[in-house]
Amino acid sequence: MPESATDQPIFRDPGHPLRKRVDDLLSRLTPDERLAMLHQHVPAVPRLGVQGFRTGSEALHGVSWIGEATVFPQAVGLGATWDEDLVRKVGEAVSVELRAFHHHRTPDTGQGPHSLQAWAPVLNLLRDPRWGRNEEGYSEDPVHTARIGEAYCRGMTGDHPDYLRTAPVLKHFLAYNNEDDRCTTSSGLRPRVLHEYDLAAFRPVIASGAATGAMAAYNLVNGRPCHVTPLIESELRRWAEPTGHQLFVVSDAEAPSNLVDPEHYFDDHAVSHAAALKAGIDNFTDHGEDSHIPLGRLREALERGLIDQDDIDRAVRRQLELRFRLGEFDPGLDPYAAIGPEVVDCAEHRALAREAATESVVLLKNDGLLPLDARPGPRIAVIGPLADTLYEDWYSGTLPHRVSIADGLTAALAARGGEVVHVEGADRVALRSTTTGELLGKTPFDVNEWGDDVLTLRAADTGLHLSLKEDGALVADQEILKTWFVNETFRLEPADGGRVLLRSVISGRYAAVDPEDGRTTVTADTPDTAEQWERELLHDGLAAARAAAQSADAAVVVLGNHPMVNGRETEDRTGIALPATQEHLLREVAAVRPETVLTVMSSYPYAVDWADQHLPAVLWTSHGGQETGHALAAVLLGDADPAGRLPQTWYRGDDELPARLDYDIIKAGWTYQYHRTAPLYPFGHGLSYTDFGYGDLRLSRSSIDQDGTVDVTVTVTNGGSRPGSDVVQLYVRALDARYEAPRLRLADFRKLRLDPGESRELTFRTPAERLAHWDVATGAFTVDPGGYEILVARSAGHCVLTAPLTVTGRDPEPRVVVERRTLTADFDDHTAIALVDAAPTHGDAVTPADPGRPATLLFRGTDLSGAVRVEVEVAREDTGTDEARLELRASEKRLAAVDVPVTGDRHRWTTVTAELAEPAVGVHDLHLTLHGEFRLRAFRFSGSC
Repeated sequence: MPESATDQPIFRDPGHPLRKRVDDLLSRLTPDERLAMLHQHVPAVPRLGVQGFRTGSEALHGVSWIGEATVFPQAVGLGATWDEDLVRKVGEAVSVELRAFHHHRTPDTGQGPHSLQAWAPVLNLLRDPRWGRNEEGYSEDPVHTARIGEAYCRGMTGDHPDYLRTAPVLKHFLAYNNEDDRCTTSSGLRPRVLHEYDLAAFRPVIASGAATGAMAAYNLVNGRPCHVTPLIESELRRWAEPTGHQLFVVSDAEAPSNLVDPEHYFDDHAVSHAAALKAGIDNFTDHGEDSHIPLGRLREALERGLIDQDDIDRAVRRQLELRFRLGEFDPGLDPYAAIGPEVVDCAEHRALAREAATESVVLLKNDGLLPLDARPGPRIAVIGPLADTLYEDWYSGTLPHRVSIADGLTAALAARGGEVVHVEGADRVALRSTTTGELLGKTPFDVNEWGDDVLTLRAADTGLHLSLKEDGALVADQEILKTWFVNETFRLEPADGGRVLLRSVISGRYAAVDPEDGRTTVTADTPDTAEQWERELLHDGLAAARAAAQSADAAVVVLGNHPMVNGRETEDRTGIALPATQEHLLREVAAVRPETVLTVMSSYPYAVDWADQHLPAVLWTSHGGQETGHALAAVLLGDADPAGRLPQTWYRGDDELPARLDYDIIKAGWTYQYHRTAPLYPFGHGLSYTDFGYGDLRLSRSSIDQDGTVDVTVTVTNGGSRPGSDVVQLYVRALDARYEAPRLRLADFRKLRLDPGESRELTFRTPAERLAHWDVATGAFTVDPGGYEILVARSAGHCVLTAPLTVTGRDPEPRVVVERRTLTADFDDHTAIALVDAAPTHGDAVTPADPGRPATLLFRGTDLSGAVRVEVEVAREDTGTDEARLELRASEKRLAAVDVPVTGDRHRWTTVTAELAEPAVGVHDLHLTLHGEFRLRAFRFSGSC
């Protein structure tokens, strides 16, 4: 029974400070009750009147997985708006709807109300456009991502000083940008990349107080799982301290169990769970609603002394603080408790979804075809697999309604007396068994290809997709594709005599027909045992598309991806080319109708080189949510200016991209900052229907000191005949840097709307820290004195105004390596090095990426004066290899060679000393070359005694 009001405990009294209330409630909980709070599904404590709690609702671009709710553009589409005010409004709308679900709709699981902790936004940077979850991030740039992410968080939390509307959790910490083998791959982050790039997306959002939590990522960083990284405490929580609130850190689903299997980082689960808790994981999302196993592991860890009660209490205290801030214990004071169910997909939110979808459309190319001719009675052919449908992605909400591009154009042209003719462009085929003569599924199928010859087959009679069932049967019964395991993808592989074999993508098996009962099952392991099918073309999709295009004044070809196929969570894309059949469809249409607009609707960039060269207009939109069609119609017909700008680089088709697991953006050449080949469309690119001019670039001063600030002022003028939107982008560049500086780096941006003839003066206050780089010699951000450029640009590939800026101050000293321990991970450059963990809980080391070839570290400008010997910290397993040796050179002169002994374990370190060939003198570039398989953690030069 709850305690009586006359004996009201401190935690029930809002007159007490938050931390006192948290401490009071914590003190009343038993050890078992506290332990239970470490699992995602927290049970109620009836004796205290404390309700159950569940961490995590999905809310990336709308409330997800729990019913119909307003669906906004994908996160990458919201990033394309470059509009913080708009994104904040979207975050607010999503949080309002989540509140409505929390108060008024009970989940079927019986686990209490829907959680007000929202697992969004995703701040992982879009380094590689092949990432299967590209749609979930905002951009490839940390400044842009942090600004958009903070705006979304502020919309989610609300503006009340004491209570949160919802509690946003930042995903996924850290350096998570690949899906294939994501639970076992390691992202190698040298300190410069770590601090300048990956951490830079999270740091401002947490330091601002806009985020309430973070989720650890599945992957490893430098050989250590993210769920036990010391960066949770040394970085995330350090940034949050000035906000006055604790950061609540959760695990990703099943990731705690992954620490033992498949990662094999720890030998048993009690040890792994203890390590995660001590590293800063406050809540374990593991084994679904069944808390018995993960809590049993934590209880065992407690009994074995691997953790103590303080470790548990620390995590529980963070959870309780969040629950107090969400108003759980003050229902009468909670300012958001009165939100009703009528807000879900309300008119206001529909209008906002339409605005967001419109603002996210990016015009990539336009030779004058757009906006489409608005004369009375235009006839437009809308063609392609995405022309008359909208797809949900894994983190979409359930669409309450769908306005396709064909729908949107039809509605918009009705007032103009125009007409839309829609053709999907898909072939309709009959697959007839050579064994029985029967049609597969007793119906023809419409065939769409989504890349790599992966097909979906949609029954012509019902419109439902063919699906593989658990018993191997094939049934056309799926309206949409949105399950964790997608059973609706197939390949048609060639067989003898022009026949085909039907193969399931997910199982790898082939369809076979039982000759006795004629039943078709996907059970054949080899082509030899598979059924051969006669493929009969009933409807030629290309011919229909050509005919529609010929009959129209213009064609809009809508191509792109299905968000659940060939690029999604757990699956990276194999490349960036359009699906082959889609590319062929586009070329066929353009051949008969030169007035063709390519509209790419996709979760990621494509290499549309041919379209850029041959078509008059190219547009891009992410999967833009329920109002996509209205948004695209407005832009295509000129009722809205294309206001979006690319949030990531679109590379050319013949551009050989870096290896997908090479996270060293500096060395590999990732993103606009370091890529060495001109892209198809650069970061920040996007055209308008009006003409914007930039002029009168002024700096408030021509030089600043290393802690100074400069005001950058520019005048923007709409010189066209119609209103429009522009994104003014401010970049910086270091000249003659002593380190490998970015080609450009975004420092600030501002979106504005101007009427025809209107001018506006913008001022960007730019502190010197925007010019800073991570100095590996000092382990801190620094601004070198010297020359810089301030650039005002339309994109990273189109700078229009530049101004020089000088930073004054003392020149950097040479790196001190004598009588000072130098970590090997703090190198300036390397060849063939891999970053690894020095110990399970802390520290980095280096090792050859391939033990069969030498690997080299470069430390620039080291002062070796007086050095006579060197000490190196090494670890080496007994792998049976013959040689393990470290060679040290100053410039081209050999200093010493060190034979590396076997230490028996990769984390067992020893120090080896070697005398230099002769005493060192002066400042040199120091080269360390590793031969063989061993790890190198640090070195230290010393002088004579």
